[in-house]
Amino acid sequence: MAEAIRMPKMSDTMNEGVIANWNVKVGDKIKVGDILAEVETDKATMDMESYFDGTILYIGVEKGKAVPIDALLAVIGKEGEDISSLISGENAVPAVSVEAKSTTTVISELIVAPHVAVSTEKVNAVAIRMPKMSDTMMEGTIHTWLKKVGDKVKSGDILAEVETDKATMELDNYEEGTLLYIGVGNGESILVDGIIAIVGEEGSNWKVLLEDKKVSTTTPALVTIPALANTVEPTSPIQTPAPVVQTAPVQTISSDGRLMASPLAKVLASEKGIKLQDIQGSGEGGRIIKKDVDNFVPKAAVTISTIAANNSGIESFVDVPLTQMRKAIARSLSESQSTAVDFQLTMEINMDKSMESRTVMNESSPVKISFNDMILKACAVALKKHPNVNASWRGEVIRRNNHVHIGMAVAISEGLVVPVIRFADTLTLSNLAANTKELGTKAKNGKLQPADWEGNTFTVSNLGMFGIDSFTSIINNPKNESCILSVGGIKETVGVKNGQFYVTNIMKITLTCDHRVVDGATGAAFMVTLKELLEEPIKLLV
Repeated sequence: MAEAIRMPKMSDTMNEGVIANWNVKVGDKIKVGDILAEVETDKATMDMESYFDGTILYIGVEKGKAVPIDALLAVIGKEGEDISSLISGENAVPAVSVEAKSTTTVISELIVAPHVAVSTEKVNAVAIRMPKMSDTMMEGTIHTWLKKVGDKVKSGDILAEVETDKATMELDNYEEGTLLYIGVGNGESILVDGIIAIVGEEGSNWKVLLEDKKVSTTTPALVTIPALANTVEPTSPIQTPAPVVQTAPVQTISSDGRLMASPLAKVLASEKGIKLQDIQGSGEGGRIIKKDVDNFVPKAAVTISTIAANNSGIESFVDVPLTQMRKAIARSLSESQSTAVDFQLTMEINMDKSMESRTVMNESSPVKISFNDMILKACAVALKKHPNVNASWRGEVIRRNNHVHIGMAVAISEGLVVPVIRFADTLTLSNLAANTKELGTKAKNGKLQPADWEGNTFTVSNLGMFGIDSFTSIINNPKNESCILSVGGIKETVGVKNGQFYVTNIMKITLTCDHRVVDGATGAAFMVTLKELLEEPIKLLV
């Protein structure tokens, strides 16, 4: 899917930028980390990196021209992609005033540059902020710092590895100087645009950056916590009737009477019904951070039910903190359930000929072809014949896609990711198999990039290898697709033909459809074509 490259906000006073020089031209192949252009701001001339792999399809601003923040500069994608909607402004993102929005609105709507300078003329330092590394990212977790306070850093150095809701990615540095401050430790999370570090000259007055009023809505700072008199403190059953002694938390009240806690910690504590006054802060100066709320164990209480219970058994549980990926899965599926009006169609497919054909194909294929590869290919061919299924609900219109990008659900230890096989209908079975194996390996190693998981027009979820006969799936992303296919295992069973029993192999598939886009007859026609292709797999090769 093509990506719009916009003018980033590179300083707090920047209203527009000037393209000092383009380092690329239309038609150039670029990859993540390449320098696209040099941008002159009101503070300095800075490099603008690419966060996407692809081809430069469009450049809309001439060298030397000044354009406002968030203006379209260029488009990156695959050769031949239709980018007319991006150029015409259909997907343009309006500029957002931080002062006029609440914290939640700012995080979800504001596209920010990876590093935003908040310095004044007397502060020779720059605040490094948590960048928005995916379209659904709300916060990021520092997986590992690769630099420490006092290290000399230069533009292009990797500062840290950041866990997003999609993958673990590297955080590049754009500044020259010394790493003066690290505000988020390994394993800790922070909202998009929150300050995670400061780079500048040794001896500079960098602390003023942490006190800047302009960024208080998204940066962990000292906040006043209202009284929580009506909050009910949660209790958990104790393991033995013996009294439990809990030590008092470290005092986290500042000299002017304010409770020190990050905005994210405040929100999480409120959601869990925990009094911040009971939490021990581990952040700088005793500030309460997300990790403290996640790890907080409330004071145990003896309950009548616990005392009356059989002492031979112990009630216990473990609260597992949510990963960024699990939060994203929850948001996506909740959105799907609240918007899409779905229904399911189930069909049995005789896989005898597919099994025979696969054996023959693998004798000459350079890459081992799996049953899942054959199913993906059959879906791609069927989608071209049934374009109404290769569509999505867009409010006032139904978008019918001419291209076929199939999402392939992959289970990993952290959750579920859906890498995308692009233009699947144009690939041979062996090429498609090579694609699926490469994407599957990248998914399991946490190496997927945004270009690998965006733009699916249809999704296939296969649990057959786990012995599941049949199941139904929730539509992965109703903004992009209207259907998802659930695939069960191939099961040997007994069939009857002309009064004679015989052994055959059956596979059950279930299509979940968004009824706003796909009617029952439309979905059924697609399933019939899919059945024909898998029961006569020679049709996949012509």
